[in-house]
Amino acid sequence: MIEELLPESVVAVEAFGDEKSENATLYPEEERIVARAVDKRRREFTAVRVCARLAMEKLGVPAQAVPTGERGAPAWPQGLSGSMTHCEGYRAAALVRAGDLASLGIDAEVHAPLPDQVFESIALPAEQRRHRALSASRPGVHWDRLLFSAKESVYKVWFPLAHAWLDFSEADIELVTHAGSGSHAGSVTRGGFRARLLVPGPLVGGVRLSAFDGAWLVADGLVLTAVTVPHR
Repeated sequence: MIEELLPESVVAVEAFGDEKSENATLYPEEERIVARAVDKRRREFTAVRVCARLAMEKLGVPAQAVPTGERGAPAWPQGLSGSMTHCEGYRAAALVRAGDLASLGIDAEVHAPLPDQVFESIALPAEQRRHRALSASRPGVHWDRLLFSAKESVYKVWFPLAHAWLDFSEADIELVTHAGSGSHAGSVTRGGFRARLLVPGPLVGGVRLSAFDGAWLVADGLVLTAVTVPHR
């Protein structure tokens, strides 16, 4: 499903449950990261890296390790850019040749309300106002969870460009719904979003970014978001 949100230059592999972690092995540099991890964390870590290696093969790149780098971000092989995500029952990795995109970020969440008080801690006043309007007009979407996922994707696309932290309060995200989506039970609801940066953005090709544009969908009990940044 995540491929629907990404340009054709990006390849993505997704898995449901632990199907990709069974009988899978890790590279030594990956094994060291989860040597003391609980079983759930290890399964997620393994499955999403199997997805990443399968995506590498789809790009014609030999499968390689994906250790963690600065602030826990994936350390991709030279010449590749990518993003990984996992939530209960779902794992995905998206990769692209570095010459085709400057950066990308994906996120997946279970389509359910955020825990109490989390929304107030991550949403700006303007985002909270828009949330009330969206919830009134489209109550079938958990807009709080969708906003959280969009902020996660924004951070993932930001970090490889800026190499700095981006707080939830430092990007104002406006969610929009595509006309006609989600019009009947069991359908897919789609939309887009713009993340307006409230701090100086990173430079891409000598141009300082002031916003990121992304896409989202809600389907099969999941919220999926993606952001890509083209070269300038």
